[in-house]
Amino acid sequence: MNRASLKRSKILHMALMGTSDPSGEAEASHEKPFVLRALQIALVVSLYWVTSISMVFLNKYLLDSPSLRLDTPIFVTFYQCLVTALLCKGLSSLATCCPGTMDFPTLRLDLRVARSILPLSVVFIGMITFNNLCLKYVGVAFYNVGRSLTTVFNVLLSYLLLKQTTSFYALLACSIIIGGFWLGVDQEGAEGTLSWTGTLFGVLASLCVSLNAIYTKKVLPAVDGSIWRLTFYNNVNACVLFLPLLLLLGELPALYNFPQLGSAHFWGMMTLGGLFGFAIGYVTGLQIKFTSPLTHNVSGTAKACAQTVLAVLYYEETKSFLWWMSNMMVLGGSSAYTWVRGWEMKKIQEEPRPKEEEKSNVEV
Repeated sequence: MNRASLKRSKILHMALMGTSDPSGEAEASHEKPFVLRALQIALVVSLYWVTSISMVFLNKYLLDSPSLRLDTPIFVTFYQCLVTALLCKGLSSLATCCPGTMDFPTLRLDLRVARSILPLSVVFIGMITFNNLCLKYVGVAFYNVGRSLTTVFNVLLSYLLLKQTTSFYALLACSIIIGGFWLGVDQEGAEGTLSWTGTLFGVLASLCVSLNAIYTKKVLPAVDGSIWRLTFYNNVNACVLFLPLLLLLGELPALYNFPQLGSAHFWGMMTLGGLFGFAIGYVTGLQIKFTSPLTHNVSGTAKACAQTVLAVLYYEETKSFLWWMSNMMVLGGSSAYTWVRGWEMKKIQEEPRPKEEEKSNVEV
């Protein structure tokens, strides 16, 4: 169990730091034939794409569907956190009752641990809430551009909090992302579909995603490096903290008067949204494990492009050349930043080797 927790912790560390695990990849490549490994990677990447895109479209339906007309975004987010927490606890109980059937850590609610990760939970609530609010007010096609500033906030927070400087080429990639964001906002305004509220929520969501990565790294030791324990505590804390928000924002009376409250279809879609919210964390880690953090970022960028095209086709929208250019700038800038950071990390890893060899030669 501890070995599995350490493995997941290593995966998260690689995702945050933008490094790969060459030893693990080499070991896996020696163990399995190339065709089998290629098939596994294709299946994992496809699973990530299907899960991520489906979750976005389903959340858009729950948050802003004319046929549903449910104006309770906080409750939708609360219910998804509740489903995730119950799934974690259910899988933990199954792993305990039937050892060997699955690899899942034992989950017991410890109030001391829950308090220690409370700062992360607050950021986590902001991240998922602002994500959903952004999706509620903007179209799926613009959603990727609306919350595209995560990379920029990563650079900014790294400098402000960690005093880490960023290379010129990485900053150049960030400037392309910012340019694409502003061009997208301008073109949405020109087409009369811009929501400043949704755009603001998108910027706040981007900020919270960056903060979430930083705080996750800090609190992982409190849960023994287990991502599943962190997921469980985060969602339990979120469920508790969402309750006063539901009362303050008046969503409980709105939910009580909702015409489809007793509909099996409505609760089925809500539960499916929670399942997708739980699954996205798993398939993200799975994609990183079977490929690398760099490949995961490239896959995410390509997925965002496919999602945008699908949204334009599904909602039968017509977009201008400059609107498409804004998307290409955001996606291109994100890809360029990923490539630059990967190249810099590889260079850092390779630099100490000659010094170590030289030192060992002197000692001999």
